[in-house]
Amino acid sequence: MPQSPTLLVGTTKGAFLIDRPDGGQAWSVRGPFCEGWPINHMTGDPETGAIWAAGGSDWQGAGVWRSTDGGATWQLSKLAWGEFDTWVANDPALAESLGLSAGPEAPYTGDIKALWSVAKVGDKLYTGAKPATLFVSTDAGETWDKVEGLSNHPSSDSWQPGAAGLTLHTILADPAQPEKLWVGISAAGVFASEDAGATWERRNRRSNAPACQHSHPAAGDAHETGHCVHNMVRAPGGTDLIYQQNHHGVHRSRDGGRSWDDVTEGLPSTFGFPIAVHPTDPQTIWTLPLNGDMAGRYPPDASAAVWRSRDGGDTWEACREGLPQGACFFTVLRQAMATDKASPAGVYFGTNSGSVFATADEGDHWEEIARHLPTVLSVDVLHRA
Repeated sequence: MPQSPTLLVGTTKGAFLIDRPDGGQAWSVRGPFCEGWPINHMTGDPETGAIWAAGGSDWQGAGVWRSTDGGATWQLSKLAWGEFDTWVANDPALAESLGLSAGPEAPYTGDIKALWSVAKVGDKLYTGAKPATLFVSTDAGETWDKVEGLSNHPSSDSWQPGAAGLTLHTILADPAQPEKLWVGISAAGVFASEDAGATWERRNRRSNAPACQHSHPAAGDAHETGHCVHNMVRAPGGTDLIYQQNHHGVHRSRDGGRSWDDVTEGLPSTFGFPIAVHPTDPQTIWTLPLNGDMAGRYPPDASAAVWRSRDGGDTWEACREGLPQGACFFTVLRQAMATDKASPAGVYFGTNSGSVFATADEGDHWEEIARHLPTVLSVDVLHRA
């Protein structure tokens, strides 16, 4: 197992790679890559070292960038044109004078605006879009097909957007059974497939365990959790244990999302974006609560803490050492926390103020390993096999 992984950091101004060259102690930042596109999420292949970065906007359109040489060069697979491409296509004389070319029209132009997630599942890649659409690639990200089973779900005409729009931001899979998939859509909830995406089941039912009290009208009811899923992680091991940070609390499912326990009690708020799980211990999780959706979205009392549970969310403890304990107003977004495969496990998170923090001892001590980046949208970890 490598001592120092490569952090894949997506930001509002491109992708960055953070690692420790030659096994040293100092972290080094490389980038920005992907021509400064907003990069909402990244992933890598530990076998080959290939990296994929999903992103875009109304201006750039939607696409997946890929690098097979450690970030030295990147190629773009464009799924949808943006306003820039349309402008270039509609004024070819001006475009030519500026040395620009729109290229062939992307296949899903008009259907989607940007990509929000990317995941490698077996020999396939999946990417999730805004508005909520799932795509699959069988050629390492060069071409993409729509997963029609999800788009045609009977509930799709009732899906409602969250504050960032109707986004498919989380893609999970069972490594041993890659046909088993889960996605999180804000604000439509959790969907699961057990046949590689051909059919899907909506899974937002509460368990029979008592729920924490919520005052927000969209927090769900006695039967369902709120549909505004912020992030999900699947625990290691042979069970379908999944954790969810919702707009309205932290939830745990022991049955692949068929029922959810509310495990928010003990946390300082019900609101937050990321959640992470230990690489080998399914009962250890981390989250970073914020003070509330309408109260500024920064750490409670402007004092940063990552909250850790060693018992699957039954109890929680604050991990503060090395984190700013006063005048801290950053936000940590839904995809901006990840773990490595070290022992003890490392945990990493990025902030909208451009910092990346790391712990090498599962949260007991933290250090800032990068600062002054653009707004961090995602953090992932690539270990070379």
